[in-house]
Amino acid sequence: MFTRFAKTIFAGAVMLAGVAQAEEIAVGGKNFTEQQLLSSMTQQLLEANGFEVDNRAGMGSAALRQAMENGQIDVYWEYTGTSLITYNKVEEKLNAEETYAKVKELDAEKGIVWLDASDANNTYALAMRKPQAEELGIKTLSDFAARVNNENDLTLASNAEWYARPDGLKPLQKEYEFKLSRDQVKRMDSGLVYQALKNGDVEVGLVFATDGRIPAFDFVTLEDDKGYFPAYALAPVVRVEVLEANPKIGELLNALSATLDDQTMATLNARVDVDKESIENVAASYLKENGMM
Repeated sequence: MFTRFAKTIFAGAVMLAGVAQAEEIAVGGKNFTEQQLLSSMTQQLLEANGFEVDNRAGMGSAALRQAMENGQIDVYWEYTGTSLITYNKVEEKLNAEETYAKVKELDAEKGIVWLDASDANNTYALAMRKPQAEELGIKTLSDFAARVNNENDLTLASNAEWYARPDGLKPLQKEYEFKLSRDQVKRMDSGLVYQALKNGDVEVGLVFATDGRIPAFDFVTLEDDKGYFPAYALAPVVRVEVLEANPKIGELLNALSATLDDQTMATLNARVDVDKESIENVAASYLKENGMM
């Protein structure tokens, strides 16, 4: 029979063990639809496999990265180009594979592990209405450049930032050897670009490759056949201490990452932004459809 002192020690040990087992995984996310979907998928996937999760979606990019470096966030989904250019200040132009390898190397020095990159690449893209692109035979940016040079009858909608960026329109024109006049470029807020393209006010619009409005509005993105746009491959990142203590997290998120590509993310984003389904329901249904819940 335990003495009162022994009972106290035993109860304390049980409580400590319970605290250790109940330690939450802090899942972060940025403040737009795609990131909120991924945060919800991660939360539901981990909880379905016995982890307790604190979902902290809706953070700004810089704040989220700082929170991970400070140990306040354990796992979230990041874009290779964001880490390369914004966080690590690398100006060298790298292809997708080189970008992933470089951020994996640089972030490892900060205790951050990049898991497997998905095939979803939320980079810039130029889009057209699908019927018009097919009618004009434009599939690639080289096709677009040829049309501008030969017919000069296309207009482009762009946000003001990309129009003026040193890695924006001007170097794109140089890379693909075409020239749009000032009157042929309509500058507007990013959200209005999609509406202008949908309404036929312009023939081409600057979009983000995984935006849900691309499939919803029957747009098609033009293939970047010279690899001009930076790679923004989507991948889960985890603090090394958390991954070493919970290797199962890596297995689960790598399996999820393997299912994602541009079309998948665009469709999921559209279900939220266009069809107005809840983020939690879209995330849950996707996991169930792919046998993860």
